[in-house]
Amino acid sequence: MHEDIQGRRRFLQQAVLAGVTAGGGLAPAVQAATAKPAKSPNERLNLGIIGVADRGRANLDGVASQNIVALCDIDAMRLAEAAQHWPRAALYFDYRRMLERNDLDAVVVSTPDHTHAIPTAWALRSGLDVYCEKPLAHSVWEVRRVRELAKRHRAVTQMGTQIHAGDNYRRVVEIVQAGVLGKIGRVHVWQGNAIRPGVRVKDGTPPWQLDYDLWLGPAPHRAYHPSHVHFNWRYWFDFGGGILADMACHYMDLPFWALGLRDCLTVVARGERVAAGENDVPGNMQVDWQFPARGEQPPVHLTWYHGSWKPAGAEVYGRGSAVLFEGERGRLLADYGSRKLFLEPGLTEAIPAPSIPNSIGHHREWIEAVKTRKPTTCNFDYSGVLAETVLLGNVSYRVGGQQLEWDARRLRVRNHRAAAQFVRREYRKGWEL
Repeated sequence: MHEDIQGRRRFLQQAVLAGVTAGGGLAPAVQAATAKPAKSPNERLNLGIIGVADRGRANLDGVASQNIVALCDIDAMRLAEAAQHWPRAALYFDYRRMLERNDLDAVVVSTPDHTHAIPTAWALRSGLDVYCEKPLAHSVWEVRRVRELAKRHRAVTQMGTQIHAGDNYRRVVEIVQAGVLGKIGRVHVWQGNAIRPGVRVKDGTPPWQLDYDLWLGPAPHRAYHPSHVHFNWRYWFDFGGGILADMACHYMDLPFWALGLRDCLTVVARGERVAAGENDVPGNMQVDWQFPARGEQPPVHLTWYHGSWKPAGAEVYGRGSAVLFEGERGRLLADYGSRKLFLEPGLTEAIPAPSIPNSIGHHREWIEAVKTRKPTTCNFDYSGVLAETVLLGNVSYRVGGQQLEWDARRLRVRNHRAAAQFVRREYRKGWEL
């Protein structure tokens, strides 16, 4: 019976790829792309897209000016929907087959976190440039491997922290770096998202359109349940990293950029599970990182809060999510689209003139950099350090909230041997990085 179900699922999936709907109607014919690789900044790039829905669809729209020659997704219906918009793109369930093509210039990876690193690594080893969604990978070790591969192959890379391209972030960075607040040693970042409750089951049958084994990839096998896939995966440590991994790269990007932060010295996290479901990620969480002094800039204590937890007194600011810089001369509150200064009594604002050029767009910046070989603002070196720092918060939480001493150069926790299993996870057989 199991083989019959698997056989029917494969038949229906292949029917979608062949352009025939489950009801028997004809979909637009799918043709393999024949465009040649771009040879100058004026030519369009040949792109392969891994993950075509949700963030994948947003990223597809962001690079739609280029030649979309290949689409890959483990959900046949999502793949078919994307093919309606890009009917000349070749279709794939398995990104490994897509990456065997010899006509690609670059790829866009928009899969769940647990399958970020492997296609990204394969693409980099193949000499391709890569745009990958945040938080770049599932584990700290994976992020470091991807960073190393990007450097070794001199790839043009960009992590999907799209808000980095916004004008407001640039104005905040200018204010901080101009010294309007004086020296800054304290930053609070809070984010009010809630997790979606899910359940574990002993057995489950995936829908016909979903290749669940490919979806699992390197993750441990878990019986299928809808609360594991299609965005819900974020709320299980097998597949994602909770709200911290989902949102911290966006918000912590601002203090990292403004203060020139790199590797932390220590990290400690605490949290609580608050959802009605069986999810293992915390609904409320606080993470504290200590960063060293940088030149004349003092050490920085940065704290992240999510769920209903916020810093003391945060209610006066009226923001569900925000970044708060605390300096010698006052405070600066910012979110994606706004900023407000609170200077000490007697001090006047001295807002610097804009000096950081406005972005041409997060995706367009990467596209132009692939053509010109110029660096991007969220390349894997800068954004990789940010992602490693964020993911270390989950490492501390998963070892019981102990403060961890981080040795970034050796990629290890100095004072807690058990933390190693969360810095580098085990892989399902056949899916090693």
